[in-house]
Amino acid sequence: MKKGLVLAYVDSMRTDMLELAAREGEAPTFAKLLRRGVLVPDCVSSFPSVTPVASAEIATGVASDRHWISGMNWYHRLERRYVEYGSSFEATRAFGLFRALYDLIYNMNLAHLSPEVDTVFESLDDAGLRTACTPFLIYRGRHRHEVSLEGLIRRAVDVSGLKLRHATWGPKELFYGDLYASRRVPCRPTSRPGTVDEYSACCAADLAAQGLFDFLLLSLPDNDNYSHRHGPDAQVDSIASADRAFAKLIAAAGGLDGFLTDYALILMADHAQTAVHRELPIAADLGERWTVLQPSEDQPEEAQLAVSPTARAANVYLLPGDGSQAEHDEVRLAVEEMEGADVVAFLSVGGEPLVRETPGPPPPTAEVVARRAGTELRFRPGDAVTDLRGGGWELSGDPAALDLEIADGQVRSESYPDALGRLWSALCAPHAGDLIVSATLGYECVDWGGTSHVGGGSHGSLHRGDSLGPILFCGCGPQSAAERDQWSLRDVAPIVLEHFGLDAADRSRVTQLGART
Repeated sequence: MKKGLVLAYVDSMRTDMLELAAREGEAPTFAKLLRRGVLVPDCVSSFPSVTPVASAEIATGVASDRHWISGMNWYHRLERRYVEYGSSFEATRAFGLFRALYDLIYNMNLAHLSPEVDTVFESLDDAGLRTACTPFLIYRGRHRHEVSLEGLIRRAVDVSGLKLRHATWGPKELFYGDLYASRRVPCRPTSRPGTVDEYSACCAADLAAQGLFDFLLLSLPDNDNYSHRHGPDAQVDSIASADRAFAKLIAAAGGLDGFLTDYALILMADHAQTAVHRELPIAADLGERWTVLQPSEDQPEEAQLAVSPTARAANVYLLPGDGSQAEHDEVRLAVEEMEGADVVAFLSVGGEPLVRETPGPPPPTAEVVARRAGTELRFRPGDAVTDLRGGGWELSGDPAALDLEIADGQVRSESYPDALGRLWSALCAPHAGDLIVSATLGYECVDWGGTSHVGGGSHGSLHRGDSLGPILFCGCGPQSAAERDQWSLRDVAPIVLEHFGLDAADRSRVTQLGART
């Protein structure tokens, strides 16, 4: 009988902090797994390297040009409004509690996530396997779940009169804090940041004790909240907490030997974090020269720009502006001159910047223009050079714009891993901005609630510090990390499906473009 598989995800976990916690005895279960498994220390995240984008990449095996999730906050060109997934409590209040919750709970999975790609839950559900998930942003599956309001969200609904009554579609067993529970478990539900790991582990342990899943996505998100507050160098404490939570699943499955007899494991992070010391108030700065769309604006037709801060990155959209449209070159120059703006990138067609009025893919002749510190590089898919993931590219301009090294027909960047593929997919995504900004190390964009994580840690940029995290395979996946020149979040879904023996035809929707992106 085929082993089951647990995909355990620790939000924002850095490889060096995982190894330090293991060495110091603070994460004994993870330490034992590190000795038994194959560790990839530098798996590349999405861009922007934030949880909604990364979670969609993990669950679908494709990048944002195909899964369509573009950040913590993005502008919906058809609905002429911002989509906010919870950058901060203050940002959620700025957009309205009901609207933000509705986007996070329902729309992310059932409207914003592309219907043209399958999640691992959908693929495994279709194969008759028993799927399960604890609170994870992307959970779309084939099973209907009714709302079971509890805890803080129930009290908020009672006080405000919000109507959170819609069913959702997820894996066979779905636990989503105060909102969804597919069965009764001896676990106190919570959706409050920093308190989810214990609930998640309790649900997983109960399922394991009863043998109720073949595939489980175990989400341990509290490390992210702790690292945001205390900085990434303090992660040993929060990784130790995640280890204790994970150990509850191990104990319920008969101890480590019993667990590894019955289950394969993938332990991973979605991205890392870097320390932030300065704010980048990109929306406020652009608002000094142009009319920037505000949260919950009732006259969006008057705005010239929409600005979507997404931690250490941002999307900027050029809008009609009631007949007075901002000029692309002027906006781009204003962004480049901001202290804290590192890489600024956009699409160009025929040598002119592309401004998209509706969602959708760019023309086939489009190229990416990436600018940094007065240098400029243009690139598009082609066959002049090959990146570490096997993608081919045509380049013109200065490779220094992305710190590229080119040797023997192969291109790589130590500072900005998988830079070409990640920028290409981010800018070709249907909801991408007309400009994408990646912040300089130490800077974070101020969100629409006026807050940042200055004094703590953050992520989102193209830089390696935000973008490289661990992925550990035990009983599945590669025999050696050297099997690939560069690993990516996009490799996870195909490995999950392969573990359960789904053939290439079954996997085609999640592996298409795997060689190039």
